[in-house]
Amino acid sequence: MAEAQPFLPYGRQVIEDDDIAAVTEALRADLLTTGPRVEAFERAFAETVGARHAVACSSGTAALHLSMLALDLQPGDVVIAPAITFAATANCARYQGGEVIFADVDPDTGLMTPETLAAAIGRLGGRRLKAVLPVHLSGNVADLPGIRRLAEPYGAELVEDACHALGTTMAGGNQPERVGDGRHSALACFSFHPVKTMTTGEGGMVTTSDPALAQRLRLYRTHGISRDPAGFQHHDLAFDADGAVNPWIYEMQALGYNYRLPDLLCALGLSQLAKLDRFIARRRSLAERYRTLLQPLAPLVRAVTPPRGCDPALHLFVVLIDFAAAGLSRRQVTEALRAQGIGSQVHYIPVHRQPYYRARYGPIDLPGADAYYSRCLSLPLFPSMADSDPERVVAALRAVLGVG
Repeated sequence: MAEAQPFLPYGRQVIEDDDIAAVTEALRADLLTTGPRVEAFERAFAETVGARHAVACSSGTAALHLSMLALDLQPGDVVIAPAITFAATANCARYQGGEVIFADVDPDTGLMTPETLAAAIGRLGGRRLKAVLPVHLSGNVADLPGIRRLAEPYGAELVEDACHALGTTMAGGNQPERVGDGRHSALACFSFHPVKTMTTGEGGMVTTSDPALAQRLRLYRTHGISRDPAGFQHHDLAFDADGAVNPWIYEMQALGYNYRLPDLLCALGLSQLAKLDRFIARRRSLAERYRTLLQPLAPLVRAVTPPRGCDPALHLFVVLIDFAAAGLSRRQVTEALRAQGIGSQVHYIPVHRQPYYRARYGPIDLPGADAYYSRCLSLPLFPSMADSDPERVVAALRAVLGVG
């Protein structure tokens, strides 16, 4: 009897002995929360993506919220976010009392485009547009120059939701542009959830080229508390009669949050970041194998095509399936794949259709988002997959769909 093959989830972290050793060493250190590994991780990450500043935080959601705080988003201000994304992209504005206009997306990539952004701007109704939040879905990058050109006349900042796109590059100038380098946006947000390209268990990062924004991110990350004597506002409390700083003094200068990423998790981040290139190369190799194997299944099944000039470091491998033509529902396909040991997932339910946002803004017609959602399915993609796993996944998909 043939031995059962291991279950393939749609995503999985890769933790190796050196990662465990790095965490073990950090556990033996004096500081588990805010210690030297935090700044070391921030410096290494900034260098990796080509940013001037990187600020570590507790999750990708925290990164997005900190970005809204750093931009001073006020109640009633408007942000525009694509309908195809995780809820946190929109929620970060609502935390501050901001309102969200959902932009439609390209039905074949799930990405906000300049055209869908222009349509969303048409629904502003005289309100102040504070920020536009393009999402680099699955690792494919949105058209940042085109989106920025539309946002600038409104004084709106770009905040990249780059949680899927660490390592993605774009054609530009003499050398490729890296997602997060700050060339086109005020801020870029990353996630280190276990199924992302690298992990800290949970964690996030915000990159920026603006030192003032970086300072605000760090302030709001730690309860709004500053320990910098140069910025102390109450000198009678902060300084002794001889002008020396009282060593116990700190000032809460804003209403902030505990969004710190502990030294312990930054140890894992540093170890993972050192092998990011290997992880990305493996993901690209697996994705290319998938594309080759899927070609005979077109047009019933098609891999999402990266935008022109984009070399994605894919977090997800998404296919678009014509379920109606196959005579099967998506539930039937996912359950049949699971029965063969193949995991899958749907990224994402359009956020404007979630009950909270539907109750707040009413029904919204975004046909591109609906078309993308109705066909998308994420297949297994992670670096520790075997060379033969794409063949296994595609063979199972062919059998389920009755192709070949």
